[in-house]
Amino acid sequence: MLTKTVNWTAVCATGDIVPHTGVCARVDARHVAVFRLGEDRFFAIDNVDPKSGASVLSRGLVGSLGARIVVASPLYKNHFDLVTGECLEAPEHSVRVHAVRVEDGRVLVALN
Repeated sequence: MLTKTVNWTAVCATGDIVPHTGVCARVDARHVAVFRLGEDRFFAIDNVDPKSGASVLSRGLVGSLGARIVVASPLYKNHFDLVTGECLEAPEHSVRVHAVRVEDGRVLVALN
């Protein structure tokens, strides 16, 4: 059985992300948006808006639509589910989600 090695990359300190906002980090060659909700919930998705190609999702507004936690793209206002990466208005524009964890006050991301 083959086991995939997970490479965790430290992107910032937890305190570098203001609650209910996001930051952009470069992990390997990928732009990743890392969001902090409340004091201890973190999510990571691709930062590139698939409709425009601009690296801007980390600057979007974080909120909820029903039970879904989303970020609204600052360009086209599409909503991306932070758990699944699904674009609610146009599923064909969905983004990848990435594993995120906190260790010793640092936010770490592993690309999926």
